[in-house]
This record gives sequence, structure tokens and C-alpha cells, in this order.
Amino acid sequence: METRERFARAILYGFESYFARFQNITLAAEPRFANADWQGLRESSIERINLYKTSTRETLATVKLLAGQDLKHLEFWREARAIYAGLIDGRDNFEIAETYFNSMYCAVFSHQKIRDEYAFVFSPQGDMPPADVSKVYRTYRPGDSISGMLGQLLDDYAFTVPYEDKPRDIKNIEQALQRYFASRGDLRSPDTEFQVLEPHFFRNKGAYIVGRIVCQGRSEPMVLPILHSENGSVYVDTILFGSDRVSVLFSFTRAYFLVDASIPAQCVLFLQQLMPAKPISEIYSAIGHNKHGKTYYYRCAFRHMRGTTDQFNIAPGIKGMVMTVFTLPSYDFVFKVIKDRFTPPKDMTREQVKAKYALVKRWDRAGRMADTQEFKGLAFARERFSEALMEELREVAPSVIEEHGKTLVIKHVYVERRMTPLNLYLQDATDEQVGAVMDEYGNAIKQLAAANIFPGDMLLKNFGVTRHGRVVFYDYDEIQPLTDCNFRRIPEPRNEEDEMSSKPWYTVRDNDIFPEEFSLFFSGNQRARQVFDTLHSDIYDAAFWRGLQERIRTGHVEDFFPYRRELRFDRRLTEAESA
Repeated sequence: METRERFARAILYGFESYFARFQNITLAAEPRFANADWQGLRESSIERINLYKTSTRETLATVKLLAGQDLKHLEFWREARAIYAGLIDGRDNFEIAETYFNSMYCAVFSHQKIRDEYAFVFSPQGDMPPADVSKVYRTYRPGDSISGMLGQLLDDYAFTVPYEDKPRDIKNIEQALQRYFASRGDLRSPDTEFQVLEPHFFRNKGAYIVGRIVCQGRSEPMVLPILHSENGSVYVDTILFGSDRVSVLFSFTRAYFLVDASIPAQCVLFLQQLMPAKPISEIYSAIGHNKHGKTYYYRCAFRHMRGTTDQFNIAPGIKGMVMTVFTLPSYDFVFKVIKDRFTPPKDMTREQVKAKYALVKRWDRAGRMADTQEFKGLAFARERFSEALMEELREVAPSVIEEHGKTLVIKHVYVERRMTPLNLYLQDATDEQVGAVMDEYGNAIKQLAAANIFPGDMLLKNFGVTRHGRVVFYDYDEIQPLTDCNFRRIPEPRNEEDEMSSKPWYTVRDNDIFPEEFSLFFSGNQRARQVFDTLHSDIYDAAFWRGLQERIRTGHVEDFFPYRRELRFDRRLTEAESA
């Protein structure tokens, strides 16, 4: 066996080992959920994210030995790629295997000289394996008894712990179905089917049964969230209908699901049918294959650039002190570049900022922090950049850009979904919208804190509003674990001189935080502040923050609901009432 084939096989063996370990971590989610092992589930999620880097480093060490001096020769990689393509031809997870090969290539060449002839920029087998989604879902037909069908479904998706009150859950689900389909079709129609993905989806403290209802030619997405009760049993918390609510569940603002998708494309395609507006790259990331989500994103972005002619411009909003941000009018994403020098009073390094973004990648984002894709050596057509943007980049981040004739290379950039900055949203918002969005803003701060994240700079401009009206934090340079903070009340002035002083008369250490000062984040928008003070004034109280810290330190894991609380079923319905 010649060197190139051994080299290609070594990468494939590394991938197979990675994929098996990925699956093993995922499979442990079900018993951990059944045992209410919330810390174990959180650790599993982090372990699985870290696994990719660990595995690729191990594989890289092996292939370096095999390749020797050929490792840096592009012709060697061209031939190895062809051999590897043959080895994975027809596999039902070839797309993930291609991304693994790409990771090897990028590690060797530091994300430079990326060409389709040396790596899988595009796949010779297409973007995704051909997948028969009917093989990954169970079919249920209501017939004459919807409750009977629901009982069978809950039995099939039961855990080793019992349901708290299965008849009550069935009644709740049936009533919700009848209400929702009152004007949408007859659930007792002979052609009605409930098509439910076989694996559970696990995240945080919830398990989710995901599927769709096909009724009289229409298809409606459906999700049943399963939660633990106080006595150790489980119950159905609600039923979610429609693409929008399911899309929020699979949002780019949440950590990745633990789901047994041994053939990822089957699961991804089914989910994409439920959420046609959601990019496939985000769905791959949602089920834990975030590295391939990045590959898929790049391919779609490349095609979008090829099919459009509009120019990149500086993103609207107040300029950041750490990042410069640009976007394309026809594109739903923004590009964030770390500046060479930060605007005072910011005092940190580029590496510290990158570490913050890496931290967010591994954290439970609680539905309140945007996921990002990190790229190195990203090449653009120079003509697509407006002169104002080029001037900005040359001024604030000259070390990050390289101009090569018609090509502009950005050495390091983050990409994330575009949102409307909260401060801009408020400018044209009605009173009703201000009330809703400021409640969301307060909830976002509290939910981040409950996930042990202190945002640091909570200015309105650092939060965005999604198309679903959710408020999301996206400026990570000052985040830190909440438990590292020291929340204090501002001491009373000792005398008139203290009271009139423009500087603090008391000692302030690095991690000291004074919540009474948070009202400064609303400077210039008193309408927003008045609403916020009515809804979330407890955020100004140091005792509120210290109470959250104590809960976290005692091991408490907060519930984060990816749906409105008013959608939750009434668990007070007794078994007699549900009979």
C-alpha cells in the first residue's frame, strides 16, 4: 500500500473513531435524562463539542508521521483527496467525513491555499447523501381513537421512569389538537398520519419528541416537550405547532441537541421539511455537527456571492469598540472582524476576545446568545466591498486584511445571523412593541445569568431582535461566568465631599459590579427605561444577582423553555378529569 493510500485511510480511520465516540456520548443522553443528571448532560454536551478538536489533533499526529516530507506538497494532497473520495463513496455520512478531511488539510496549511482539488470545498457526491426520511420516523394513525393513538405514541417514547399522569397528558394533547385543527382539517380523516422521528432530542433539562401531522394534504410540524416533575416522573409540558415555533426550538441561539442521528442527512432533511426557512447549515449544527454546518454554510455563501452583485457595507448601528461589522444587503448574515486596536476604555487583547467566542461555543446559550462560525483566510471579490467599508477595514483592522489584485483576503472573521440591533428597533417601535421587547431584554439578561453568564456590557446596541421577536445578546468581549463576579451595593457617601465627587470614594476591584449603575445602559431612551423599570427593576438590586450565584453554586440547573410559558399545559388537571 503506497503512502498516499495509507495517508487517506489514516484520516478515514480517524474519522470513524471520531464518529463512533460522538455517537457514544450522544447515546448516554437518554439514561442521563431519565436519571435527571443535569450536570452530566451539560458535561456531555461540552465533551462532544471538544471531541472534534481532540480527535483531529490525534489524527493529525498520525498522518504527519505517514506523510513525512510530502505533508506540505499540494500534489500529494490532490492524490490523497481522490483516494479518500473513493473510500467514502456511497457512505451514508460521507458529508461529515469530507469535513473531517478538510480539517486535516486546514490544520496543515493554516487555512490557506484552500482549493477544491486539494480538499472538499465542494463534494463530488453532492451536498448531502440521498436520504429516505421515511426510514427515520414512526407512523401513527388516529383512526377512531385519537386518545388511543396518543397513548401508544407516549408508550413508544417512554423512559425508564414513569409518566406523572399519562391520562392527563393524553387529554391535554388531544384538546390542543382539536383546538388547532378545528379550522385546519379533520384529524379523523383516513389519510391522517402522525410521522414522528424515532430518536428523542435532548438539551438542557428537556427531551423532545419531534414530528409532523399530515392531514388532508397539509403538513403541520409538531413537537412534544417532555420534562421531569418534582417527584422524579416525567410529563408532557405542551405541544408546539407550526414551523415558527419549531424553528425557535432549533434556533441558532441555543446549544446543540444530543440526538441519536446515526445517518445525519436523514434527520437533517426531515427537520428541513418542518422548517423550510431555516438554513440546512444551522440544522446540521443543531444536531451537533457544527463543523459540517460550517462547511455547508460556506458552500451556500459561495453560491450566494456568485449569484448576486450587491456590495458589502458597514453594518447599521453604533460602531463597536472591539469589532467592526459589515454585511451584504441581500444576505441574512453579518461578518465581524476584531480591530487591531480597541477604543478606550476597552483594555484586552485579540486572543482574549477569541477566547470569549470559544467560550460561547461550548456554553449552554439558553436561547439568548447567537452561534457564530469562525473562518480564517476567507477570500472575497474586492469589487464587492464599498469604498467606505474598505476605508474602515484599512483604518481599524489593517493587519487582518490582505489585498491581492481583485481578491480581498480576511485572515480572521466571525459570521453570525443578522438581527436588528435593539437600539435601532426601539426607534420606530410602537408602545406595545416597546413593552414586549423590553420584557424580552430583561428576560434575556436573567436567563443568561441563570446559565452562569454575565454579559458585562449590557448596552441596548449589544442585543439584537430576531425575526421571531426574541432578544439575543451578540457582543461577547466582556462576558464572564456569573460566579466570578462580585456584586455590591454602592456605599452611602460619608460626607458632602463624597456625595459631590465625580469619582468613586470607595475601593473598586476588577470583578466588582454595581447593579445600581445598570440604568446607565438606557441613556437616551427614557421610554424604554420606564417600561424596563416596571418589569425588571430587580436587576438593579445586588441581592438579586447574589441569589442567582448561590443557586448556581449549589448545583441548580435552570429550566430554559424554548417556547412561551403561556403555552404550557395545566398539570392540575386530575386523573379523574382526564378520564
